[in-house]
Amino acid sequence: MSLVDEKPNINILMVTMSLQGHINPMLNFAKRLISKGVHVTIATTEDGRSSMLKNKDANSSEIKLEFFSDGLSIDFDRSDTKTLLNTIQEKGRKNLSNLITNLTKNQTFSCAIVNPFVPWAIDVIAEHEIPCALLWIQASACYSIYYRYFKNIDSFPKFDDPNEKVELPGLPLLEVRDLPSFILPSYPLHFKELLADLYKALDKVKWVLGASFYEIEEEIVKSMDSLTPIYPIGPLVPPFLLGEKEISDVNVDLWNAEDSCLEWLDNKPDSSVIYISFGSLVVLSKKQMNNIAITLKNSNKNFLWVVKPANNGGYEKEDAAYELPEEFLKETEGRGLVVKWCAQQKVLMHPAVACFISHCGWNSTLETLVNGVPVIGWPSWTDQPTNAKLIENVFKNGVKVKYGEDGVASVEEIERCIKDVMEGPNAAEIKKRAMEIKESARKALEEGGNSSKNLNQFISEINGLTQQEVQ
Repeated sequence: MSLVDEKPNINILMVTMSLQGHINPMLNFAKRLISKGVHVTIATTEDGRSSMLKNKDANSSEIKLEFFSDGLSIDFDRSDTKTLLNTIQEKGRKNLSNLITNLTKNQTFSCAIVNPFVPWAIDVIAEHEIPCALLWIQASACYSIYYRYFKNIDSFPKFDDPNEKVELPGLPLLEVRDLPSFILPSYPLHFKELLADLYKALDKVKWVLGASFYEIEEEIVKSMDSLTPIYPIGPLVPPFLLGEKEISDVNVDLWNAEDSCLEWLDNKPDSSVIYISFGSLVVLSKKQMNNIAITLKNSNKNFLWVVKPANNGGYEKEDAAYELPEEFLKETEGRGLVVKWCAQQKVLMHPAVACFISHCGWNSTLETLVNGVPVIGWPSWTDQPTNAKLIENVFKNGVKVKYGEDGVASVEEIERCIKDVMEGPNAAEIKKRAMEIKESARKALEEGGNSSKNLNQFISEINGLTQQEVQ
């Protein structure tokens, strides 16, 4: 019998900011750990308290929630990321340290797990002499690119020309435009500094675990073996997406989903609906939104489009658009539904959905992969360009939209992408590949699968450290 089969008495502390895309993979990982008999406490920032507790039954949840202040008032506009990151690094770390001091009066943590965007927490955890793991919440490809860049392992171009080629081990031939945007000079320096801090602190991290799964990034994972390895334990998605029972009632959704989506989809034929959503942060320009609207109107296809309201803390382009023209809504009535937010995971499970026009955030990408839905990649920033490149050139479950010199995708380009994934000569092969990945995602998490083995090994090693302390 392995150590993990003995239901060891392991307490794990997870640390994250309460951003939608950051906390979801931590929650999903927590659920996997709970299923192995591990006790989990998630420590996150105070601004997430209301959204995390609104649906939580205090008597039933198996995940403990603790909160610490990031040093800013609750009503502070956290889209001011420079102030947020500077303040949380100075004041948040002290507040987290105080929280850990209080928590460890009554329990001992076998391990603490941080995500990449709270690198200062690694030092706090080291000061409390708790073994530390990093949960990499993006593609393993991004971990490799950042590692090679910040550790000066491989040579990179100057990034002046977006068409310049970048050749890295385990990865397809990239262009500068395909790299994660945080290392590019066109993006705010504080993001780059944040990741530089992470890779400096990596020597204090005992394990690097990945939200991805080995089967889709095999060459990339292998290429890191001789450096600081990453061990994929994903896909980190909610259990119900894999046909499993939910084991915790803790969730976070920054907006209320409109349930009308699912009822509307029930009345549409299988594989007939284009689902469009750009995540919780990206806001389109009016010109770009208009081009999508024209394409959808001309396509005569069914569509479900998430258009977020103003003042949602999003990452805005100039000339931001928050609503569609009345005439478009009238002309597409019946075959189109426009909502402010939806239960995306349930939408992607629905048989009526034919393809997903996606910003290619990693959470959305994983949800797409486990549901076998073809993708039209529409990346904007951070890891999204790299994910879109993977979708088209490595996973081969979709295509990537090409932008004009003005950064906007034309009507003709959007039409090309829709045709490619829905009815063109490559559509059947893309759908077949999407279904193959869906199957491999499930196998990765089954007993004996690569992700399952990596998770069991991680728990066994923690348990071994705990046993040594007891002795």
